[in-house]
Formats: sequence, C-alpha cells, structure tokens
Amino acid sequence: MCAFSNGGGHIAASKYARSNHYTDVFTEPLGGRSRALALLAATAVGAYLLVIAGATTALTDAAAACSTWPACNGGYPFDGAEVTIAWTHRVLAALVGVGVLASAVVGWRTGSTRIRLALVVPAVLYPVQVAIGAVVATAGAPPLVSALHLLIGTVIFGGLLLGLAWSLERRFPTREREESLTREPDEPARGSTPNRGLRATLGAYYSLMKPRLMWLLCLVAAAAMTLATGPDLSVTTIVATLLGGVLAIGASGTFNHVLERDVDRRMKRTAARPLATEIVPVRHALVFGTLLGIASLATFYVFVNALAALLGLTAIVFYSVIYTLVLKPNTVQNTVIGGAAGALPALIGWAAATGEIGLPALVLAGVIFCWTPAHFYNLALAYKDDYARGGFPMMPVVRGERATRKHIVYYLGATLIGASMLAAVDTLGWLFAATSVLFGAVFLREVMALHREQTRSAAMRSFHASNAYLGALLFAIIVDALVL
Repeated sequence: MCAFSNGGGHIAASKYARSNHYTDVFTEPLGGRSRALALLAATAVGAYLLVIAGATTALTDAAAACSTWPACNGGYPFDGAEVTIAWTHRVLAALVGVGVLASAVVGWRTGSTRIRLALVVPAVLYPVQVAIGAVVATAGAPPLVSALHLLIGTVIFGGLLLGLAWSLERRFPTREREESLTREPDEPARGSTPNRGLRATLGAYYSLMKPRLMWLLCLVAAAAMTLATGPDLSVTTIVATLLGGVLAIGASGTFNHVLERDVDRRMKRTAARPLATEIVPVRHALVFGTLLGIASLATFYVFVNALAALLGLTAIVFYSVIYTLVLKPNTVQNTVIGGAAGALPALIGWAAATGEIGLPALVLAGVIFCWTPAHFYNLALAYKDDYARGGFPMMPVVRGERATRKHIVYYLGATLIGASMLAAVDTLGWLFAATSVLFGAVFLREVMALHREQTRSAAMRSFHASNAYLGALLFAIIVDALVL
C-alpha cells in the first residue's frame, strides 16, 4: 500500500557513482542572485495562496460583501470579517502582481531563454487574471468564469515555479566532490550468530512490516474517509479500514524484504534488515507476509466492503510484484510510477466510507502520487552512493543530482496544484488553505536550501519537510471535514 521505498535494478550503476558524491562540506552564502531567487520564491508562494484561497469554498462568501471593484462598496479593512477577507485578497493580489512584474524583469535581464519565457507568461496573464477577478467581484461568478479564473491562476503559479526551478538549476550547478560520505556497509563476521532472543525476534518481525510508513498511509485513508462522509462514519468502519490498511502495509513490506534480501546486504542503510542478517528465515517471512495479507483482505471484506478488499489486494500486488520486481530493476521512473501504490489508500478510504470511488478521492490520490517523488528524491540524493552500490537506477544515480533537484521542484509544484484542486472539488475551508500554503512554503524553502548547500543534511531536511507538509495537510483535511 505504500510507495515510498527506494527503487532499483541491476544496471551498470557504478559508472554514475564515480563523481558528484554527496558530502556535508559545501555551502554557499546568499548573494544578489539568491535574493532574486528569494523574490521569485515569495512571488510563487503568494500566487499559490491566491489560487488556493480562490478555490477554497469557505472564502467565497466574502465576495458578496464586496461587490464593487477595486473599492469595496465603500467599506474599509477591518469593517467586518467578510470585508476584511476581501480586502486582504485584493491587497495580496496587488503585491503578487508587483512580484510577478519584478520577477519577469529580473528574469529577462539575467535568465536564459526558457527562464524568460517561463516568467513572461505569468506577467502577460496576470492583468487578464485581475480583469476576470473584477468581473467575478462585480457580476458574480458563473461556473465557466470561475473555472477560467482558477485555470489562469494555476498557469501563473506554474510559470513562476518553472522559472524558479530553472533559475535554481542555473544558479547552483552541482559542484565537484572528491569523496563520498557513504561508506561500505559493515558485513557481519562469518560464523557469527545473530541475536535470536525472543525480544529481538519479535522486533525483527515488527520491522518486516515497515511500521514507519504506517502512520502516514493510515492518515491518507483517514483523510479520504472524512472527506467522503464527514462525522457520519461508523467507528466499526474506521477501525476495520485502518486495521486492514496496517495489515496490508505489513504484508507488502514483508514481501519486499524477502524479494530484496540479497540487495539489502550490499547497502549500508538496509544491511541490518531482518532477512539480510538472517534473524528471520525466508520461509518464516513468507508465511508471515501471507498471513498478514489474508488477514488484511478478510478484514476489508467482512467488516468494510468488497471494493475496499479489491483495492487492498491491488495495493499488495502492485507494491510487492509490480513495484519491487518490475519497476525497481528496470526504470529510473520507479519512484514516479510507484507513487500509484502510495495513492491507493486514498481510494481505499473513500471506498470504505461510500462503497464507490469519488472525484475528491481521485484528486487526493493525485496529490499523494505527485508528492511521492518530491518526497523520496531527497532520500535518494542523501543515499545516492548506497543506491548505486545496490544497483538501483534512482534518479540521482542515472540522471545526476542536478536533474534530481530540479525534479523535486517540479513535483512539489504539482503537489501544491493538486492540493488547490482538492479545495476546488470539496468543501474544505480556511484551515486546509492555510496549512497547504504555510507548510508548502516551508517545504519550498528547504528545497531551495538543498540547491544552495548540496549536502546530505540539506537533503534530509527537505525530506523531513516533505513529511511535515503531507502530514499537516492530511490532519487539516480531517479537522476541516469533521469540525469546521
């Protein structure tokens, strides 16, 4: 059910690992160009705030209190909550407009052709967006006009983010590195006996289930359930769905351990796994994983519904077979395509609550799908040499660090756009909007630091920022749907 593990395969990865090793010694202070990047990043965040605020239904009632433009029926800020919201939106739009113009000027003076094009498009579209906003304020918001307004806002944000990604790539090329921070894994001494005490054995079986992934994936399913029905969901359905999900994750993780035990021994970060160290015999692990899978499907089928059981089976098979055996050994896009497995809990949660798959569930699944590469590419950068040693065709191993950092920005932007689409198709309010903007800005800040520093610690900070973004977003969905 998860798609956040590494991918890999037996390619000639060693040729990619001879240069550009990740270390913790290269940093670069902010300069004039970096301040221009900060302006571009701030403008992009502001544009995203405008997009998601406009798409959030909780804020649309403010338009009724401010039906003239650019003034507000003679009202002034702080003259009531709705008038204040409307004025805040318009002032922010004016500030973002200044930022769009300034970014286009700076990009035209200092950027490459594609950077110029990326930043000129928002500058040209922004007056059109303002004009449509004026029409919406004075004449209402017909569905077609509202959809066009949202679409143009998304294009403006996308152009700014592309300009930022390409500017970061141009400003901070990968620096040469002389040595790797990753060491060869320490192999167990021949003839040594692993710790086989009861406590160690139980801990080994527990780690086979990849428990660190469970909380986030269960949170995805919980968010989908609350989106589907709000507070009108039975406790039995909630408990059974989450239990079935935990068992499915455990089964998938166990089969992954079995299938990758030989590769795990070659990698430092996985050399201590239970099957790599032979604490758990392969036959026992297969039985354990099979029992977990059967228990998961039985829980879904008996206590939830048949669709949830079918999706649970799909998740187990996709991760254990398609992702582990097909995608990892054969394509650099393993993490991207494998994101479909991580998105399945959104469909399972919605199906558990309604017996079908709805549009908001598909959009939430899309958010998780786009978030997965933005999240995991950071870990791939931090452990680039380790993945190369294991023969895994990860993005930084095959395409290099520079391309990987750029793709993190791409997928972060796609994740944010997906979140704004979720606000447009469901009745989520201000908490969801604020959470997506604030934590998205923190995530973007860490990604920019990763470009500048190019260190393992920066990659891990970006990795943890991605976790914080998705976790906070899912909690906001649950609170919005249940309370607000």
